[in-house]
Amino acid sequence: GDLFSPAYCFCSNEIGLIPCLEARYNRSPIVLLENKLGIESWCVKLLLPSVHSKLVLYRQRKLWLDRDALTDLTCTLLLLNPDFTTAWNVRKELVQLGALDPFKDLYLGKLALTKFPKSPETWIHRRWVFQKVVQEICLLNSRNGINSGMLSTEQMYRIIQDEMAVCSAAAGRYPSNYNAWSHRIWILQHVAKCNLKILLDELSNTKYWVSTHVSDHSGFHYRQFLLKSVAGNSRGPAVANAGVGFSRKPSSKDHCTSLPMHVKQEGASADSHAIDVPLMIEEEMELCTDLIESYPGHEALWSHRRSVFYLWHCWNRDRLQVLSDTSNRSEGTKDNVQMATAGSYSARGIDGDAVGDRAKQGYTQEIKRLKRGPSLDLHSLLEEHRFIDTILAGCTNLEQARFATAYRKWLDMVIGQ
Repeated sequence: GDLFSPAYCFCSNEIGLIPCLEARYNRSPIVLLENKLGIESWCVKLLLPSVHSKLVLYRQRKLWLDRDALTDLTCTLLLLNPDFTTAWNVRKELVQLGALDPFKDLYLGKLALTKFPKSPETWIHRRWVFQKVVQEICLLNSRNGINSGMLSTEQMYRIIQDEMAVCSAAAGRYPSNYNAWSHRIWILQHVAKCNLKILLDELSNTKYWVSTHVSDHSGFHYRQFLLKSVAGNSRGPAVANAGVGFSRKPSSKDHCTSLPMHVKQEGASADSHAIDVPLMIEEEMELCTDLIESYPGHEALWSHRRSVFYLWHCWNRDRLQVLSDTSNRSEGTKDNVQMATAGSYSARGIDGDAVGDRAKQGYTQEIKRLKRGPSLDLHSLLEEHRFIDTILAGCTNLEQARFATAYRKWLDMVIGQ
């Protein structure tokens, strides 16, 4: 059970199996070469049942193991089978007892994900350990009188950057790795609290990734989440119910209540007014256009274009609703002011109609000012139909033609109603 000891694990950055049906030499089946940890495949069928049975006996209180032995045993078991929940639960207990460094547990999960990048139990445990790490950082800050016991912006950026690197590596090893992208969203929601700067950084950082993985639906869904969150955080109308992305924009109730920490979003509120949502959506539509034309016949690209256009449609609709509500409130306020002013001045022999005309003129100018802004024809329905016609005109790919036709039908049924 001590084959995968910490001495091996924490000097490795990747784990894998070495095809070998039988032991040909009298030597250890563990190979460490240039920070790559390998195990000869012949010993897995012997080692895995052995460590598994030992852990089961320990949980049944039929076998006593000290903390160091438990750490090594669970490490070995999880590197061979990371979806064994009992082993992760034992390590949770060791972390809570202070017998296991949570940073080492994060590293073990990172190592296991190099061989099993989609392992759901590993991602679930990783979130639990990540909360413990954040709690420890906040507690240390509190003891040292730093940042009022909260996670500073610098600390938040550093740990988020490291975690995003783990997610990117796992997404690259397994196509459409929903678990890795969902974990990435969880980090943004519960640690970054949808910090605007981090959301924009993620939009920039993942642009190249999706451009080189044009069939990966999960990667594009992640960008839809980012676009929707940025649009919701801007000073335009909220699009929380726009139906875009793989999860709705989180409210304060959605954040993990078991995580007693606060994150300072320094500079986030200052940047929120500078977000040009129509321009952001226009750039994403241009990315879709380039990828669809360069890589014909990929459904993920058409699905992403549909979601981005629907986000624009909802954002623009809600913005117009806000303008309409503002107009109604302004009109009501104008009538009240006009009546009160006219009544007040009529007692002094002043013409109330002149006052009303001046109020009406100011009201009209204000409404015109509110209605100025991004063009309402941005990526209009007509422009989308022109794009589809262009694609179909010179299309030789049957799948591309099918996706374009389906997109046009969706535009007519959902947007054109």
